[in-house]
Amino acid sequence: MADNDSPGPEDFEELLRQLFGGNMGAIDPEQIQRLTGGSVDPAMLQQMMSNLQGAFMGAAGGADDGNVINWDAAQRQALHIANQSGLGITAGQRTDLDQAFSLANLWLSDATTIAELTQPAKTLTRGEWVEHTMPVWQELAEPVATSITGSLMTVLDEQTPEEMKGIVAGAGRVMRSLGGSLYASQLGQVIGRLSTEVAAGGDVGFPLLPDGEAAILPQNFADFSSGLEVADDQLALYLGTRELAHARLFRHAKWLRLHVISQITELARGVAVDTERLEEIARDFDPSQADQLGEILQSGGLLRPDSPEQEAARSRLENLLATVEGWVEVVTTDATSRLPEAVRISEAVRRRRAVGNPAEKALGALVKLELRPRRLREAAAMWRAVTDAVGIAARDALWDYPDFMPTADDIDDPSALIARLQARLRGDEPVRDEMDDALAKLLAGDDTTLIEGEDGTITPRDTEPPADENGAEEPPEGPRPV
Repeated sequence: MADNDSPGPEDFEELLRQLFGGNMGAIDPEQIQRLTGGSVDPAMLQQMMSNLQGAFMGAAGGADDGNVINWDAAQRQALHIANQSGLGITAGQRTDLDQAFSLANLWLSDATTIAELTQPAKTLTRGEWVEHTMPVWQELAEPVATSITGSLMTVLDEQTPEEMKGIVAGAGRVMRSLGGSLYASQLGQVIGRLSTEVAAGGDVGFPLLPDGEAAILPQNFADFSSGLEVADDQLALYLGTRELAHARLFRHAKWLRLHVISQITELARGVAVDTERLEEIARDFDPSQADQLGEILQSGGLLRPDSPEQEAARSRLENLLATVEGWVEVVTTDATSRLPEAVRISEAVRRRRAVGNPAEKALGALVKLELRPRRLREAAAMWRAVTDAVGIAARDALWDYPDFMPTADDIDDPSALIARLQARLRGDEPVRDEMDDALAKLLAGDDTTLIEGEDGTITPRDTEPPADENGAEEPPEGPRPV
């Protein structure tokens, strides 16, 4: 320590050596108090030291498995919030919702040709919803977390004086652990709050539950119904029908789940952190306001505005989610036409999706994802026009292959789509042949090659071409690759 008891450069260097040299046990909280001029609250300091200790132990504990976020910590945080006010499911609630799902299945059979689920729908507590959906949250959030922690490491490297870089050479893994821990805490809080608000598995618009699963959360269902002045049995029938329609669609169109998730992760991978803003936060950070960085994370304040590529990706995702939601709405409306309060419930559900809630907004900031499709009304109008023009079977066949699915232009003006479907029904469209089937397999991800025979026929070839003695592939004899 300097003679006047004020901290000198050697004191900071010693602290950094202890931090990044893995010697956390040697750090005395009073040492940090002296370096900060005694302005840090002792209780807050103790909590900060505890958090640092956990992060450093995580960074030093074993081989790096590539995970940026401590997902166990995120799930614990989410379950803590979900279970704080969570209630169990009574036998009466389970019976009522099981009966609603059974009747909803019968009604759906008249509204869609897509088959029933192979397993019964479920009732979930808030905590069970967290556990069932966490794998998808992990897939969606990982790209954004990687970007944030990578930027933390970049700022650390840029801001460290050259003469001290040797001291903090081991800080990379530590910063990844610290950044991941912070992000995990924020994400866990948001997922926990969301568990108190969603009424059914498909409420957020994309597949959070495993394929073929449908579920309602009785506690949140009761909260939703309390302000509607609608009979519970009618609301249960409507929400049960909507949930089953959503789950049926994703089970039938097996390519759709991957299509949605890949577009979401494509958008997330383009997220960039505003390093200048991060540097400002680092310079102005007040240890006595430890929640400041978490609040900035939840507000999206660390993320740069969308690039043109991200805007295009976001537009594609919004059109896709609107196409799914529009179909679900039309099918649900037709299936529940017997309900006296169906129109009123439908408007309440649509209004609830449009307004959103604080947890949805925070989630949008954390994973850069808009949960409410902006073009739902236009997409629903398109599906209604298609249904009226060509019927249920021709409409539902559009989900058989990804290349059949309506485009953004079809949402704007479905007349061309309807004309194609009507031509197909009249037999004016060419009959599907082997090339059409092979192209469909190719779009679905199968490793199939098309070849042309000597007589001009097109056939699929599933075998690898032979290789010459140098390892280079040689074209097969006979049929010529297309």
